[in-house]
Amino acid sequence: MKTQLAKARWFRIIPIVFITYSLAYLDRANFGFAAAGGMTEDLNISKGTSSLLGSLFFLGYFFFQIPGAQYAAHKSAKKLIFFSLILWGGLAAATGMVSDVGALIVIRFMLGVVESAVMPAMLILLSQWFTKDERSRANTFLILGNPVTVLWMSVLSGYLISALGWRWMFIIQGVPGIIWAFIWWKMIDEKPKDAHWLTQQEKDDIDERLQEEQQGIKPMKNYAQAFKSKEVILLCLQYFLWSLGVYGFVMWLPSIIKAAPDMDIVTTGWLSSVPYILAIIGMMGASYFADKTLNRKIFIWPFLVIASLSLFGGYLAGTENFWLSFTLLVISGGALYAPYGPFFAVITEMLPRNVAGGALGLINSMGALGSFIGAYLVGYLNGLTGDFGASYMLMSGAVLLSAIITLIVVKPPVAAH
Repeated sequence: MKTQLAKARWFRIIPIVFITYSLAYLDRANFGFAAAGGMTEDLNISKGTSSLLGSLFFLGYFFFQIPGAQYAAHKSAKKLIFFSLILWGGLAAATGMVSDVGALIVIRFMLGVVESAVMPAMLILLSQWFTKDERSRANTFLILGNPVTVLWMSVLSGYLISALGWRWMFIIQGVPGIIWAFIWWKMIDEKPKDAHWLTQQEKDDIDERLQEEQQGIKPMKNYAQAFKSKEVILLCLQYFLWSLGVYGFVMWLPSIIKAAPDMDIVTTGWLSSVPYILAIIGMMGASYFADKTLNRKIFIWPFLVIASLSLFGGYLAGTENFWLSFTLLVISGGALYAPYGPFFAVITEMLPRNVAGGALGLINSMGALGSFIGAYLVGYLNGLTGDFGASYMLMSGAVLLSAIITLIVVKPPVAAH
């Protein structure tokens, strides 16, 4: 019989992690609102430059994933996230003060660099606190910061731009990150052994369970061996294609909705929030059952297939059937987000602890590259063709390929004897 591990971890660690990732995620999506709400006209940004700016964040994000993950795994995730939050908040607020495209290019790239450390560092931190049969839910509470942020940010950004303009939207949404950095530093503990609110027995129980889990994982000598393994290569490709679809969707959803006849920015904000309500429900359900069954695979690929088919349906519906097209966008948004918790649990269960941090960084960096290409190509195709049909096809195809790779690389659970 397994020992019941301290429930206090869920109340002490998860809310802090959730709020931190929520704040760190904010500026990825509000750029799409600024673009739809007057920034492109004010700064005289061409359509090609607009799609480049939307995607530049992910290029900076791509380059610094592995060093960030390595530092978090071998030194301190807590310290890395503290400095990232301060720098991120400052750069996000500075976006509202730019007067030319050159400065905006530098800020967007640097935002990606600063924020690149947050996701892998958070996943490593959670893997030091939560066991295999908890990890999908723990990861989901972290990643829920993504759709929950976009949900309230979509509504708030619409009102802020309408009332104060896009510049004040960036400034108002950047400052909380700086304040929160100091709350993070005070409230979070790196590992169970650092937590004064756990008894010694509770600390030992968590450590013992985590050590046991490592024994069932095939050892790997170093990062070179891990990065060359078939599993890591396929997971990189899977996440690259999935992210291409996700960020093509996130970055350009406001523009797709705003293009409807008689659509104002406040209504665009409300409608843009709807897919993320479904995303939150899907993520909670998928992670709960993935932890109950430990069958991660069945809670990843079917959602990706649904997302692909919904995006293809959006292409068939066309812009003249707005409400049908919008309904399909809601379904695809929910399905794109649902598998995140199970997916990141897979990585830490397939790879030993000595290489899991670097592998997480590599896989996440390929996701960032997919995000860069998705955000850029969707914007480019929208400008080139004058409608969203080609973008729907691109996102649908990428996500379907991602589902197929999931079927190949993720193993079903081993039956208990």
